[in-house]
Amino acid sequence: MEPGGASNRHGGTGDAAPGKAESQLRKGVLEYCVLALLRDGPKYGVELLGALQETGALATSQGTVYPLLSRLRRDALVATTWRESTSGPPRRYYELTATGHRALADFAAIWPRFRDAVDHLLTPGGPHPDTERDSREDR
Repeated sequence: MEPGGASNRHGGTGDAAPGKAESQLRKGVLEYCVLALLRDGPKYGVELLGALQETGALATSQGTVYPLLSRLRRDALVATTWRESTSGPPRRYYELTATGHRALADFAAIWPRFRDAVDHLLTPGGPHPDTERDSREDR
């Protein structure tokens, strides 16, 4: 089943289908996770799907990844080449462009602060990151 399908209302972890929160989080980061998978060199679509599947939380379908790869190509974040395969038809390989490397670097710079802010808000009684920083600066 594709992410975002039927699930319980609160996204419990016991369900086979992801909840709304998990689906929305995946949608928000999947593009950058695919770019990260391409950071070390070209990969073809099935390789990307397998790597996403291995993470568990980022597992998705061909119906999600291939349209995403097409959009990344249109946005000049990836370039493609065809290569012969020893086990079937030629494969389209995806590789980061300079623009793709910059987009990934920008995301990597933003992500820790974003993640930390969410973690602080989710921690009961935990201070907000800006409040904590402001109190240190007042000293």
